[in-house]
Amino acid sequence: MDAYTGFAEVYDLFMEDVPYEDWSNYLKEILREYGIKDGLVLDLGCGTGVMTELLAEAGYDMTGIDQSEEMLEIAAGRKEKSGHDILYLCQDMREFELYGTVRAIVCSCDSMNYILEEDEFLGILRSAAHNYLDYGGLFIFDLNTEYKYRELLGEQTIAENREEGSFIWENYYDEEEMINEYHLTLFIRENSGYYRKQEEIHYQRAYRLDTVQKLVEQSGLLLLHVYDAFTRDPVRADSERIHVVCQRKTPDTEIQKKTENG
Repeated sequence: MDAYTGFAEVYDLFMEDVPYEDWSNYLKEILREYGIKDGLVLDLGCGTGVMTELLAEAGYDMTGIDQSEEMLEIAAGRKEKSGHDILYLCQDMREFELYGTVRAIVCSCDSMNYILEEDEFLGILRSAAHNYLDYGGLFIFDLNTEYKYRELLGEQTIAENREEGSFIWENYYDEEEMINEYHLTLFIRENSGYYRKQEEIHYQRAYRLDTVQKLVEQSGLLLLHVYDAFTRDPVRADSERIHVVCQRKTPDTEIQKKTENG
């Protein structure tokens, strides 16, 4: 799971078309549906802190975790401007640790696709289920789908050229291993006006819906919903992104389950 390094400097520039406001509204709608209108919330894989800031603005007491120091430096600058009381922690999300429990965990922008091994994916879910979520708390994450990697990204080359910075994205998808590999060639403008070239390789994994359901069940979380992203509709064969909504079981839920099982 590679950290963003040079790309952190131009990440927000090339993500400016992402409708973060709409994304945050969607998350807030789900959180409030389950009575989570305030309190501690963790943004796992927070990147440069855009979503973290939007949730803080909505009244949540935010913690952001990312393993990229470069991303967190940008997030810290954003925090200084906004004045929001956000705690940022530089940690690998596969081994994240908190000082206590939170009411919810959100993980956006396909961060969970960077988890390449099922046991590591399961470990994150188990940490939420047994260590860091309040009883009844939610874990909401999104995933790019196998359809998107296979049909839309596939063997493509994507490039953007701007004065502030440019990149070339060469994409490869291994259908058998379900691993999406993309090579980034970055041209980052320096103060001198010259451009610095930097290269990175990133890997993401596609997870089939039945695999996600199995891992959530094994973790001890309760799977509430799997949506076609940013809707309340069921997942379709051509869904490009899905949202998974899980909940930490309450003691009453566990007692009921044991009673039902005799």
